[in-house]
Amino acid sequence: MKRGNEHSSSVALVLSSGGARGLAHIGVIHELVARGYRIRSIAGSSMGAVVGGLYAVGKLEEYENWIRGFDKLDILRMIDFTLSDEGFIKGERVFEQMRKLEMIPDIRIEELPIPYTAVAVDILRNRERVFSSGSLLHAIRASIAIPLVFTPVHEEGGILVDGGVLSPLPLDFVDKQKEDILVAVDLNAPIPYSPPSPPESEREHSMEAHLKGSPNQRIRSLLKKWDEMFGHRLPSKEKIGYFDLIMRSVQLMQHRLTTYALARTPPDVLIQISKDCATVFEFYRAEELIEYGRVVCAEALDRFEESQGRGGSV
Repeated sequence: MKRGNEHSSSVALVLSSGGARGLAHIGVIHELVARGYRIRSIAGSSMGAVVGGLYAVGKLEEYENWIRGFDKLDILRMIDFTLSDEGFIKGERVFEQMRKLEMIPDIRIEELPIPYTAVAVDILRNRERVFSSGSLLHAIRASIAIPLVFTPVHEEGGILVDGGVLSPLPLDFVDKQKEDILVAVDLNAPIPYSPPSPPESEREHSMEAHLKGSPNQRIRSLLKKWDEMFGHRLPSKEKIGYFDLIMRSVQLMQHRLTTYALARTPPDVLIQISKDCATVFEFYRAEELIEYGRVVCAEALDRFEESQGRGGSV
């Protein structure tokens, strides 16, 4: 594997939607930077908008350190359920915590050191809502509003939902210059998942072993409910839950839209992350997913660099 500052090429980076699979974006960024590529611009939908925004504002390391410490109970504590007709999660608690930790400062997109674009969808106007200026926090919150799951964002007569509804891989919206290498990360690829390390961390094992004999029935019940609602165990063919039905439908739609986007705007480097590597809320698997993204990115860059070596230098 090639390492070090071998390249000075600039990259226009496009990060797709995909829930917790988006933690793989962090590993991709690590690998690009380790090889000396300069990320000149970023565009993202949903979790891609989150990771891209954190990188652009210089807070990705803080976010990574924070999320690596999460277990299932931490994720459950971050989910603020609501009885709203628009969705069953408000999504404000996690952003409030990130504000307290100063991960997402009160900054406007046009003040960021690199061009950044977040994509949401206005379902009343039937089009993408592209954020390349304005509040960074507002743009990210709108971009992650999965329909029927997170409550949408209301804005000037519009209702904004997850960018993945129309543009899961926003290749058309990145600020790409002629000399930039266009790198795209697809989190919804229909390929087998090969974990880079054991699929569950020692932290998770130790937590569940501790709770196994615990008298705290409520905690054990919460963990059981987690696995029923959000766990990565595949349901039987005869039975599929409400949440899994929504997510599988969204995933199928996003894969089809991604296929069209790639045909319309082929990237120089395509990094494919298996759709089966994680479900939308499995952020407690950060260590595994970040490393998975790095490994897959390394393989894709090796292929790209070898092809450039035959026809010229990168």
